[in-house]
Formats: sequence, C-alpha cells, structure tokens
Amino acid sequence: MAMQSVNPATGEELQSYEEMTPAAVEDAITKAHETFLDWRRIPFPERATLMRRAADVLRVGVRDYARLMAKEMGKPIKDGVSEIQKCALNCDFYAKNAENFLAQEQMVTDGVKSFVTFNPLGVVLAIMPWNFPFWQVFRFAAPCLMAGNATVLKHASNVPACALAIEDVFRRAGFPEHLFRTLMIGSVRVDAVIENPLVRAVTLTGSGPAGRAVASKAGAMLKKSVLELGGSDPYLVLEDADIELAVDVSVRGRLTNSGQSCVAAKRFIVADKVRDEFERLFMQRMKAVKMGDPLSEDTELGPLARHDLRDILHRQVETSLARGARRLLGGSIPDGPGAYYPPTILTDVRKGMPAFDEETFGPVAAIIPVKNEAEAILAANDSELGLGGCVITRDLARGERIAAEMIDSGCVFVNEPVRSNPRLPFGGVKQSGFGRELSAYGIKEFVNIKTVCVYGGAAERER
Repeated sequence: MAMQSVNPATGEELQSYEEMTPAAVEDAITKAHETFLDWRRIPFPERATLMRRAADVLRVGVRDYARLMAKEMGKPIKDGVSEIQKCALNCDFYAKNAENFLAQEQMVTDGVKSFVTFNPLGVVLAIMPWNFPFWQVFRFAAPCLMAGNATVLKHASNVPACALAIEDVFRRAGFPEHLFRTLMIGSVRVDAVIENPLVRAVTLTGSGPAGRAVASKAGAMLKKSVLELGGSDPYLVLEDADIELAVDVSVRGRLTNSGQSCVAAKRFIVADKVRDEFERLFMQRMKAVKMGDPLSEDTELGPLARHDLRDILHRQVETSLARGARRLLGGSIPDGPGAYYPPTILTDVRKGMPAFDEETFGPVAAIIPVKNEAEAILAANDSELGLGGCVITRDLARGERIAAEMIDSGCVFVNEPVRSNPRLPFGGVKQSGFGRELSAYGIKEFVNIKTVCVYGGAAERER
C-alpha cells in the first residue's frame, strides 16, 4: 500500500511512498535494539556532540525543511522556519543539560551507600502527528536519545517526506545508522509494533481516540506510555484586561500554525463588561489576517492540512450556528483549490455546541460571555480537556492566583499565548493525556528510575 504526500494548498500529489513490509519493520526494530545496546554505554559528552551536530544540520537546512513542511502540510513558511529553529534549540538544550538531569541522586539510608540512577529503557516507539511535523518529533527524540534510548518513529501518513527528512538529520549528524528509524507504515499496523518485545515504551501525540487505542494496547502489554492529546484551551479575558493586549494575545494564540495546534487558543471566555470592545477589535484583527500560499513570506494563514479536516471543522461551525451561536466573521468555505478556511469568529457560544465542547482544529474562535471571574473559571474548567489555558488581566497577582490554583490544565500562561518551551514541562490532564515532555521531567519519562543500596558484609555488620 502506498502513502501519498499531497500539497494541501493545491491538491497536487507530490510523491508516493511504499509501506514497509512486516519483515522490514521487524528488521528495523531489531537493528534499533542492537544499536541501543552499544549506544547506552556511550558517555554523555559524546552523545551531546552528536546532538549539537543535529542542531547544526537543522540550522543549515532551515529553509529547505520549512519549504518541505509548507508543501506537505501547508505550514506558512515563516512558521516553518521558526519550528526548525525551535527544534535546533531543543537539541542544544538537551545536549547541555541531559547529563545533569540524569545524574545519580544520593540518598541517606542505613546502608554504606544509597542512590537513585537513571538507566535507558531501550527502543521507544513515537507516534507523531502532522501539525508540527518536525517539532513534535524532536521534542521527544532529543531527550530520548540523550537518555541513551533508541527510537522508532511512526509519523502521520500525510507527512512521509518530513518523516524521512528527520531520519536523515540524525544520520547526517553522525548518529549510529539504526538508532533513529522511521517506520513507513499506516496506523492499523501500530499494534504490532507495540507488541514487539524489543519495544519497551511508547509515546503518542494525537487525538483522543488514538490515545485511548494506544494506551489500551500499551497497558495490555505492560509498557510505559506518555500521551499528549487534544486541547480546548480557554483564554479568560477578565474585566480589568488591557483589551488591545487581550486581542493581540488572542489572535496570536488562535492562529498559531493556522489554528492547528493542540495548545492554540480555542475558547475565549470574556467578561460582559469588556465584551463589546473585545469583539470589535478582535474582528478587525482577524479580518486583516492574510490567508494564502504557504510558500509566500507574507502569508499568515495557510490551508488546513487536509480537505477532510476542513470538512470536520466546517461541520462544527455549522452545527454551533444551528444551536444558537452567532457568526461575527468567516464561517464559509472559500471557492478555489486548496483546503483553506478563513478566520472565523462565533459568539454567544455555550455548552452543547461543538465550538464549546470539542476541539476545533483550525482558525475558528468561540467567544463565551460571562458575568464575572467566578463564571469565567467555571466555564474554563467545564471541559473534558485540560492541556493549556491563559488568563488576561492587568492584575498580575490575580492572574497568577487563577493560573496556579483555579484552572484545570497542564500549563496556564498569564498575558501571553501558551507555547511549549524546552525548559518547562509540557503535557495535560483529564482527556488531554498523561505524562510530561520537555525539561528535566520529560527526559525522565523513558528511563528506569533505579534504586541502588550498598551494604557491607558480615564483618562490617558486627563492628
């Protein structure tokens, strides 16, 4: 069966790739395991040298990789450049910090010596999505490899060229040939990879249904898993907010990656006192966004990655309108080729509408009016998802209190859009998944946290 790479801006088929046979997949996993047995003994400084080279490869090829993403999944090229730069930064971060993050931790017990050490697990399967085709992989792979593991990647089926390019980055950097392998297979064959006894753990970034399926299979096989799933991030615009700042934060938060981000702003919970002004300025800013060819340097909003994804988004909009939401902007499929969808704003959104209840993966903003802070917090938490969130207020102490104590999400920002950062842990709660990526917490997800206690012999015990 072939895997197609299709340009979502034009519908043009770019290239077709044959899936790997079961024997080829088995061989790739076996060779990754054999390579791991040597790699785990490589000192951290040598691993770090190679990881820095990977960062160099990314920076040298930044424009080529950005163009590849623009063609294969519609990412505006300037966003692609930023994504590759962030991948390189992550490689450098773990090259610098991995040894310290995984240093032995000495403990005081009744033994001669007691400590905790962090050993690599082996081959880790990564199942990654199309929306950040390089970043999602590198934010996992850099710490995983620096910890001494090997990895096999099952990337989204619509970005096969990106998947192969990432494998090539590690080879060009000088990593052992089979340490990082791309498996060119469809989703229906993931279970067999998880069942392989040489695969020790699995991580997935993707949808809720995909997460449940992978967690179920990994649990049945008693294998560790980390899941980063969807988000319906609330942005609370309180009555004391600087509205110009609120609009700037909201536009940037909603249109990140053409709106196709798990931590993009999705539900705008706005106090009645400032609602009219917020809606007026929000409409002006969203209307001015330039939608067009992702290869153009001035494009701010590219197409969605696939036509079926646009169809799903449009149904969510139409159903929300049918249930009482009001359209302030957009909401219509444009004429012409490509999976484009315009900046769209719905207001008077409430529970029971897809724009409130579901993740909207595209440039659709849902405004939810509330009377006060208490209602805003209730609305923010009235979701089965809990990935990110934002509080916009002039009172920083108030914003910090709400963010730290009141919002049920894995990360909450004050007066700035949510984004991942190598220095900070990233992940969700509730139906947004479990486990963490990035920072010291992320690198410890795929290691054996081992206790070692040393006691003396009988002669010593007698003394």
